[in-house]
Parts: sequence; C-alpha cells; structure tokens
Amino acid sequence: MKNRLPLFPTSLIGSMPRSKEVLSALRMIRRGRMDPSDFDRLIEEETRQVVKLQEDLGVDVLTSGELGRDNYVSFVADKIGGVQMMSMSEMLDYVEDKKAFEDMLTALDVPAVSIKNAICAGKLRYKGDIVASELRMLKKFTDKPVKVTLPGPYLLTRSMWLRNLSGKAYGSKEELGQDVIGILKEEIDNLVSIGVDVIQFDEPVLTEVVFTEGKPRSFMCAALSERKDPTEELEFAGSLIGQMMESIDRTQTVASLHVCRGNWSKKESTLLAGPYTPLLELFAKADPDLLALEFSTPRAGELSSLLADPRIAEHKALGLGVINPRTDDIETAAPIVARAEEAMAYLPKDRLWLNPDCGFATFSNSPVNVLDTISGKIRSLTEAASILRSKYHEPGQ
Repeated sequence: MKNRLPLFPTSLIGSMPRSKEVLSALRMIRRGRMDPSDFDRLIEEETRQVVKLQEDLGVDVLTSGELGRDNYVSFVADKIGGVQMMSMSEMLDYVEDKKAFEDMLTALDVPAVSIKNAICAGKLRYKGDIVASELRMLKKFTDKPVKVTLPGPYLLTRSMWLRNLSGKAYGSKEELGQDVIGILKEEIDNLVSIGVDVIQFDEPVLTEVVFTEGKPRSFMCAALSERKDPTEELEFAGSLIGQMMESIDRTQTVASLHVCRGNWSKKESTLLAGPYTPLLELFAKADPDLLALEFSTPRAGELSSLLADPRIAEHKALGLGVINPRTDDIETAAPIVARAEEAMAYLPKDRLWLNPDCGFATFSNSPVNVLDTISGKIRSLTEAASILRSKYHEPGQ
C-alpha cells in the first residue's frame, strides 16, 4: 500500500454521525421491528454517501463511518456468540459495588440511554463476521486504500467482563482475553482475504488505566470491569495487544493502534489528561506499524513526551491527531502544518500521517459534532496535507 499513498496521508479515525433514518433503524432492528435486508440497504446507501464525502474532500485512506454500529464497542454483541447487549440498569443487577457504579453513572456527561454494553454471558464463538461485511461494503464504493476499525483486545476483554455473569463461563478476565484474541485472529484472516490496507485497533481504555489512578473512576467507553494495579494492568493489556499485532502480516496490511482520552463529551474538562509517557513501554513492545494518537489538545501533553523516545521515533509511523472532533470551531490549515512540522523534528516525513484525534460519533445517538462542521474540519486536514506535500516534495515522488 505504501506505493499507493502520498506523503502525509490523511485518514479519519472511524465514526461519523448517523442520520435520523439510521438512528431510527438502529432502534427498530434491535427490537426486531425491521427486516435485516432493509436495514442493510439503508446502511449501504448512507455508507456510500460517507465514502463520497471523504473522496470529495481528498481523504487518502477511507473508512466506512461505522454507521451500522450502536457504538464502537457494543456492536459486537450481535457479532460474537456468547455475548449479549445489556443496558446500564440490566448490568446493575450483576455489579458488585452498586453504589460506586451508580455514582459513576450520575457523573456522566452523556445520556444514560446512549450507553449499552456487550457483556460476555457464555463461551465466546466466532460467527464469521465482525467487520468483514462492513469492509466488503466499503470496497464497493471506492478504489482508494481502505481502513477498518475494530475494538482492541484489551478494550473488548475489559468491557465484556462482568464477573458475576461472565465468571460462569470463564475463570478469570485473563482466560476470557485469550478467547478474545482467538476470535480477533480469525477476523483478521477474514479481512486480509477480502483485502484491507489498514487494520486499526481502538484501545482508549489504556488512558483510563494510567490517568485515573487515585482519582474517582471516570466512565471510559464502557470499560466497567475492575482494574488491577496500573503496572499489572498495562502488562496484561500489552500482552493482549502484542499477540494481536503479531498475528498481522505486515506485508499485507498496516497494523494501527488508536489511543485517545475519551470522546463522549464536548466538555474538555470532563475528559482525561496526561502525556503518553506511561504507555511508551507498551507501545514499543506491542509493535504496531502506526500509532494514531490524540494530539490536538493540551490534554495530550507535548509531542516530545512520545517522540523523544527512539523506540517510537525510529520505528513507528505516527497518525498525528491535529483535528479536535468535539469543537465547533473549524481548524485552519496553517496550525495543522505547523504541528506536523513540529513532529518532523523527530520523525521522517514518510512516517507521518494526519488524522483527527478520534471519531465524530463514539455513541450513535450522541455525536460530538454535525456534518457541516465535520466537512470543514476534514477540508482543512486535506488542505494542510496538500501544503506539506508541495513544500516537502522530492523529485520522483
């Protein structure tokens, strides 16, 4: 794929806002009140529009917009055997510390109705498709390079583990994690056989581990199971992510790891903050090709906190977050160019990608932005890439 990409390739992280029609369809399909073929036709048509939007705006590596997903992790309830979708009230029956759980929900800056979780209720079973059908649909509408997004193995394990229910099938969260790995490996083989240029694993819960120690638990993307000491928890996470990365044939596809600090609220003060320093060891050992990271806000720390480490700067490509998906203001190209040039003090230009910090609609019925603003932000992203390509063009490229 490298030969197909220009310098400073651009890509979105994943989710896009769902239309009113799609939101209605998601409710109806969940209640069994819509024919699955009608649902699929609607999602296909609206995915075509999302693809066209990206192509018209000059995005280089295209994504589907995740339109058929309730949210970017809970959708697996319909895709993996042994998993069921549960509301917060349903989960409360199984939570050990009910008061802490209720206090956390009270503090949320997102409607409780937006939050459902895929919970392990039995032995996991691969059904043959997690995002494979989404990839096939995406490839119908474009000849450009494409990316699929998947919840990472640590996110899935943490979010699916509810001891009083999941413990009937698995002796521990660690045991569950190994079955998660097995299922994701089957899906990776499926995706590669279809043809995929980038496979992105989302692992936002990593920042929940390192930035809420000693503080009240924040709601972090539905990862509600208990966590251990941060050092031990990161070792567990790193083991799962590393096994996942090892299973990807890097001659066939780019293995990407996306980490942010939460994307459910437009209020920056409610979201996690801190540099990537505590995650450097995990990043180095897990060995993704591409790190797609949040860097458009001060909450992410300085670029040097990541790129001064030679294990990162000399061996990884960086998907630099230069667009804040939650703000109403549309960034201009100039500060994006300046931010990219700041990163180039550490990285060669051929290992720098440009992207937003995160998706635009983590929860289907609680997007963080509207399409007109999103289009303006994407346009600025691709304009900045064009400026950088003109400035740093080399003969023969």
